[in-house]
Amino acid sequence: MKTYLVGGAVRDALMARREGTPGASHVDRDWVVVGATPEAMAAQGFLPVGRDFPVFLHPDTREEYALARTERKTAPGYHGFAFHAEPGVTLEDDLARRDLTINAMAVAAEHAEDPAAAALIDPHGGQRDLRERVLRHVTGAFAEDPVRILRVARFAARFPDFAVAPETLDLMRHMVDAGEVDHLVAERVWQELARGLMEQRPSRLFEVLRDCGALQRLLPEVDRLWGVPQRAEYHPEIDTGVHLMMVLDMSARLGAPLTVRFACLCHDLGKGTTPAEALPRHIGHEERSARLLKGVCQRLRVPVDCREIADVVAREHGNIHRSGELGAAALVRLLERCDALRKPARFHEVLLACECDARGRLGMGEQAYPQRPRLAQALAWAQAVDTAPIAAQAQAAGLTGPRVGEQIQRARVAAVAAGLGATGPANAGD
Repeated sequence: MKTYLVGGAVRDALMARREGTPGASHVDRDWVVVGATPEAMAAQGFLPVGRDFPVFLHPDTREEYALARTERKTAPGYHGFAFHAEPGVTLEDDLARRDLTINAMAVAAEHAEDPAAAALIDPHGGQRDLRERVLRHVTGAFAEDPVRILRVARFAARFPDFAVAPETLDLMRHMVDAGEVDHLVAERVWQELARGLMEQRPSRLFEVLRDCGALQRLLPEVDRLWGVPQRAEYHPEIDTGVHLMMVLDMSARLGAPLTVRFACLCHDLGKGTTPAEALPRHIGHEERSARLLKGVCQRLRVPVDCREIADVVAREHGNIHRSGELGAAALVRLLERCDALRKPARFHEVLLACECDARGRLGMGEQAYPQRPRLAQALAWAQAVDTAPIAAQAQAAGLTGPRVGEQIQRARVAAVAAGLGATGPANAGD
């Protein structure tokens, strides 16, 4: 049997060599074994993964080794495939089932440490497409797997200077029109969405999904934001969809975690439901955004940490933007609504999302966002209040429950007011 390194590790090694940087950026390595049987793999100590899938774990490295295989679609969507793996399946057969030409290259295992210097096996022109910066599907079998639509969009976000080949985009549109994306399971959609949000330019993910029509099927709450105007004095870019893409790219520029990037994605969903007669104003869009966010999270089974931060940002980003005008009492109430005193780390991520929103506007990318350090400092002043003696004193005076909380809140307001007074003129009241 013969083993080959395939896919992303080969692609990234070629890209690194072309760009003049040593090594490959792809950490995971995928291997294909030709001429083997499951029994032969087991005899060498490889551990099978799953019952019906011809993939094995190396006994020492735990890397995945897959038998060369072909696939046949048996049902709509992602979960209807029959696999055929036997010693007669060639490497070329296996490469033909892959998604993009740049992912359908291989080198023999003995050249795995420096695949860019090896004899490349490239039956579909992947090296050419790397050079020309094109994302192109391998064969018509691409249309059998709707997850590949999401993968193309994700690769566009990872390699923002690559263009999607016109014939690939046409094929993706046909797949959407045929209803293929409607059969995708929530877990796979979220997995690819989360990965795409963490790429170099996340806006490209949504641009490609929108171009092929998949965004309207998967995230109609986001898709409807394009063409919705906003007030030019606050949003020189005017279009809400354009603004959203700028916010997402700002989140990548600032190195934000997934929780923050998802919050950026969902912070303005309510603007897509503003009545036409009210435009370009969006009064009350924050609460509408929070309601729409809840539906998105339920549909895609979004993790709790992403959901919670996105909810705070959706409801409070306008108040956080205006927090420079607030005095101590209003600042403490804002901190309480954000649950900042109990979850300060989460609140700092909320502030980062709001900074991305403020700077993700035409001509405002280099502007400072003083609200973020001011609110972080206000939180620190409020946290410094020792609540135990205050609670004990209140209870000794016969106060209970909410009355004790009121005493603690007054102490925190006083601490924030004192801090504001020490750092410069500010209104200590409402």
